[in-house]
Amino acid sequence: MSCKCRLLNIGFGNSVVAERVIAIVNPNSAPMKRLREEAKESKRLIDATQGRRTRSIIITDSNHVILSAIQAETIAQRLTSDLLKMHEECAEAQKNEEEEKTPSRKRKKSS
Repeated sequence: MSCKCRLLNIGFGNSVVAERVIAIVNPNSAPMKRLREEAKESKRLIDATQGRRTRSIIITDSNHVILSAIQAETIAQRLTSDLLKMHEECAEAQKNEEEEKTPSRKRKKSS
């Protein structure tokens, strides 16, 4: 079985695995600034801003903190559209599997 990892574009050619994202937040609050500093001190900070202003912070299930120069709302929209596509593809795959199973059952009954 092949890996169907979806990559989420976070700007300037950088991507993260969409299934690993826990939160996408605005960087302006004091708790987010503390989170960024703590991640930097513990070497869990990934700066994907390419030298630009940080406009969103992405938190992953591995407890990494990723800085992006793309607005949090934009990244959230991208993530939502990717998840919708994934659900549609899964539904289509399940439908195809059911259609493949149905003719084989009919053949067994008629034999």
